[in-house]
This record gives sequence, C-alpha cells and structure tokens, in this order.
Amino acid sequence: MKSSLYPPVSLPNLLLAIVLVVTSFVLLSATIHRSSYLSSVPSVEPPPERAWPMVWASYSNEPPEPKYFQEAGNTLEMSHYDIRFFQGVIPYSQHREVLQHLIRSYLSIMASFKMETWIAHGTLLGWWWNGRIMPWDYDLDVQVSLHTMEHMAKQFNQTLHEWRYTTDEGGEGVHEIKKTYLLDVNPNYSEMKRRQGMNVIDARWVDVDTGMFVDITALAERDPVLEPGIWSCKNFHQYRTHNIWPLKETRFEGVKAKVPLDHERILVAEYGEKSLVLTEWEGTPLE
Repeated sequence: MKSSLYPPVSLPNLLLAIVLVVTSFVLLSATIHRSSYLSSVPSVEPPPERAWPMVWASYSNEPPEPKYFQEAGNTLEMSHYDIRFFQGVIPYSQHREVLQHLIRSYLSIMASFKMETWIAHGTLLGWWWNGRIMPWDYDLDVQVSLHTMEHMAKQFNQTLHEWRYTTDEGGEGVHEIKKTYLLDVNPNYSEMKRRQGMNVIDARWVDVDTGMFVDITALAERDPVLEPGIWSCKNFHQYRTHNIWPLKETRFEGVKAKVPLDHERILVAEYGEKSLVLTEWEGTPLE
C-alpha cells in the first residue's frame, strides 16, 4: 500500500480551515456588494425646480405635468415676470408703480364686467395695514369663485384690455399714459386636484410691457358631499363660506375693491397674529 504524499489532517484543523474559507467568502461578497451599491447611489444634490415634475412622476407613476405659466427665472425676483413679455428687471424704485396700475386696472375692469373678485394673501395684508401695496411686495394676488373663473375662460380668455391714466411725473406736465394688459386663463383651471403643483395659478392679468402680473386663483368646493361649505384653491388655502361672503366693499390703491368678510381671521390663519402687529419687515417700515 502506497503512503500518502500529504500529511494526515486532524478534524479540528479541517473545521478551522472551513470556517476561514467561509468567512473570507462572506467578507469578499459584502465588499463587492457595498462597492456596487455605492456606485449606484445618485447625487444627493436636490434637483432643479423644473425637474420636480419628473421626480413626482417617478413616485406617483403619473406622467410629468406640463406647466402652463412660465416665468423668466427661478429666483424670487425673476419668478414675478412672465417670460413671454419680460424685457428686463424693473428697478426697485419703479416696480411699485407698475404694480399699482396692474391692480388698479384689474379691479376696475373686472368691476366693469361685473365679475366678482377680491384681493387676497399678501395683497390683502397690504390693504389691512394702509390700503396700499406693501413697499417690499413684488406680486399681487386676487381670488375669484370657480363659477367666475369659468365665465372668464369662456368670455375673456386671451383678451387684451386698455388702461389709461394721467401723470405729471418726468417734468413734462400732465400727460396721459396708455397701458395694455392681457387676461390669460390657464386651461387647467377646472382641474380639482393639485396634482404635481405646476398649475396652482388659474389665471393671470399680465402687463404686456414688463411681464409683471396679478395671480388669479379660483376657490371651489372641492368635496361638496363630505366637506360642504369648505372652499379652497389648489394651493391648499381653505376657507368657510362665511369667511368669504358677503364680500366687503372698500378701496385699494385708490380704486374700488372687495375683501373677504372675515379678513382678519383669514390673515391670522395665513400669516400669524404678529402680521397684524409688526410695523416693519426686514428693516423696511410700513408707509
């Protein structure tokens, strides 16, 4: 009988060798798996604003929602210009005059058409303090009922409106200025759900010379069966019928205007109690 070329292996040594081999295999597999996982992890940087429809779609299995109104940029300042009419940033010393004629023309022309509308959000807060636009505001907000929005869409969508006023600025004596505004209704206005948040603004009143605008949102009873008398826009602002109606007649920036009946409760709910007490914002006093 031939002798073995290899020395005999004891059982303890054999078991130890098996344990070492198995441990090495497990560690190697874990290293390969971790390397593969880390190489597949996407960047942690947040996507740009315009990418959010794609992000939402990946979670909701919905196709990206096209945005109807397009602004001139993603910054706070540039987001207050309609890209179709943007000619350049209005200097801070001049933007308030542009906003004044935007809201004056809108309120006056809507009244001439007998369309019920009222001022809202930060514009309403400006009215509460002094009947004027806040000195730091770059936008204007108004609301209508969904019924009024339907009338806007059917009768006045994509219509141009002329507004004339006189001024004595510029050292040329009193002279007349003519402005043109576009009433543009978002075709998604009748959508009852927020969806991906790309079309929460239902219509705009746009200054065709500058691109600055008034945001118009429609309030509707989103669920009249389960929540009767609860009105809201697609941006989750909710009101009860008696918070809004009957509207209160007043004046804003020198023209006739309407505000919700329970305006103080609405402002406190949206901005907090301090909004009706503090007299300056980031160092800028109220006028």
